Amino acid sequence: MSIQILQYEFLGPIPLDEWGPPMEKLVFLIMSRDQDKFNIVYVGDCEKTNDESFFTRHPHFKCWVQQSKSEKSLYLAILPMFESTTDYRKNVINKIKTRYKPHCNFDDTSKVKPDYVIRKTNESTKSKIHICSSCGIEMKSEQIEKTTVFRCTNCKSSNTKSNC
Repeated sequence: MSIQILQYEFLGPIPLDEWGPPMEKLVFLIMSRDQDKFNIVYVGDCEKTNDESFFTRHPHFKCWVQQSKSEKSLYLAILPMFESTTDYRKNVINKIKTRYKPHCNFDDTSKVKPDYVIRKTNESTKSKIHICSSCGIEMKSEQIEKTTVFRCTNCKSSNTKSNC
């Protein structure tokens, strides 16, 4: 049995009390079963464990039980990632947390890094220099009546600004 979360194929879910070690390099989901529906309560990762009480001693275990209303309603799904790094597993976790917002990940404040860069502008040259948002090259300006047209000499994109 498997379940797809985002583009990842997780094994399970199985009742949490049926889990047994060992476990190595994986992302896991703690899920709450509500009839035929599974809700993600927590997402985490494991580097390696042989501890049978790995989940019952987990710092968020009480939250899992509260969210599912019973230990018997807790389920486990795993995504084995044997060749993965910790950073790669954290990236998968962050994607799942962002999309599903599991209630019991409340104190995990890992911030997703933006994939863009904010360039600082010198205030004295702010009105004179315009940078192309597509390629980052300085744009040339041209006055046409009550507007200024900025053209990029590299990628040929343009931008207009009203002078009113």
